[in-house]
Amino acid sequence: MGLSKYSFSKKERLSGKKKIEGLFKTGSSFYLDNFQVRHMPTDDSGPHQVLISVPKKIFKRAVDRNLLKRRIREAYRLNKHLITDISESTPLYIGFIYLSKQILTFHEIEAQLIKCLERLGTSYK
Repeated sequence: MGLSKYSFSKKERLSGKKKIEGLFKTGSSFYLDNFQVRHMPTDDSGPHQVLISVPKKIFKRAVDRNLLKRRIREAYRLNKHLITDISESTPLYIGFIYLSKQILTFHEIEAQLIKCLERLGTSYK
């Protein structure tokens, strides 16, 4: 049973201390607009796994952090096909870290996330 093109299932979420530590220790990264994107190819089979982070140091209120994480997650869910089509053979661990000090609208976040996904896709062609 394949995953729907627009779903964001539990299998697609990056979890587990070792995986996350591996991503931050040995993964590559780049900065684009208001995001730091960390990425690392993996030996696991299955879909790309994604971590979304909004620093507590920048946004003290959990309400604001959760709002931004929901917006980023939705933007990723709608546009993940940009990297799924390109790098299907190599599953990736991906971390999106939000660095802006303002709460951007969904459309602004989506436009920036699309740029990040396109750049990520070109590095694994």
